[in-house]
Amino acid sequence: MSNELNTFSLDFFSLKGKVAIVTGGNKGLGQAYAVALAKAGADLFIVARSGDWLESKKLIEESGQRVVFFQADLSDRTKVKQIVSECIKEFGRIDILVNNAGVIRRAPLLEYKEEDWDDVMEINLNSLYLLSQEAAKRMVKQKSGKIINIASMLSFQGGKFVPPYTASKHAVAGLTKAFANELAEHNIQINAIAPGYIATDNTAPIRADEKRNGEILSRIPTGRWASPADLMGVVVFLACEASNYMNGHVLTVDGGWLAR
Repeated sequence: MSNELNTFSLDFFSLKGKVAIVTGGNKGLGQAYAVALAKAGADLFIVARSGDWLESKKLIEESGQRVVFFQADLSDRTKVKQIVSECIKEFGRIDILVNNAGVIRRAPLLEYKEEDWDDVMEINLNSLYLLSQEAAKRMVKQKSGKIINIASMLSFQGGKFVPPYTASKHAVAGLTKAFANELAEHNIQINAIAPGYIATDNTAPIRADEKRNGEILSRIPTGRWASPADLMGVVVFLACEASNYMNGHVLTVDGGWLAR
């Protein structure tokens, strides 16, 4: 046992020489994940629908890492299936996949539009499944890899006015476990982060609603909304060797919301 304990070092948290794909990595939480991975030593392949990525590029390059941008709408399955091969062309490998991209559409259940259901499920679930499958094919060959899915508080709860978002995030938790069960034997770990209430563009309408904002804050033991920076440490942990025995887990970072 003492020999095993002596093998541990802070190098376990280093991502030097690793290559990470981050979807939706040009803003918000995705940008925080990408910058955190770069600060830990990884090169980045950022996928986003919008071409507005210069801020992410600057932050990553300031960390001394290389970054490549790939513009794609993840509702286009042909594009989704190209992402891993394009990353391989640029960097020669893929070690980490962060499935961050997602959309949310709010409306009362009885008024919810079928096309909004389809759009949310296509981005939040179908593209995640297809991209994870493509990444896993490469990771199996190299006998290592990390897939980090982004779940939600609504992976555990029902919410209101967001039926497809809730359904998709429950499914993300399930896929995390299903992939982990099959890929563990190949030294691939698949886990998920379930962020609590984060101050991003997606939550701006809620924060602007004084009554709803007050209700949310009253339940968070920490007493504040999180910032994207609050999620940077956990993504590095799940991407590095220090989490090699962690698999199929949905890790909440919620300021104590679910404990309340």
